[in-house]
Amino acid sequence: MSRTIKCVMLGEGAEGLDYAPYPGELGQRIYDNVSKEAWQRWLGHQTMLINEYRLSPIEPDARKFLESEMEKFFFGEGSAAPKEFVPPGS
Repeated sequence: MSRTIKCVMLGEGAEGLDYAPYPGELGQRIYDNVSKEAWQRWLGHQTMLINEYRLSPIEPDARKFLESEMEKFFFGEGSAAPKEFVPPGS
């Protein structure tokens, strides 16, 4: 059975996540306030960040950077793409 939440990104009711996708307080906040659709948007944005900045998610500094960007993406001013980033198909 799906649950409906008011998504902070979409600004409307949407299907919520099935479980907290990240550990700790941030994960619970995401679970409570982020829809499945918004989470998928983050995954795409995160992939772009990893590729553009050539990050290795196993490195602590890279994980810290991605966590900070995730918080900005959902609850802050947003996470911007690198200046040099050219979207596919442009």
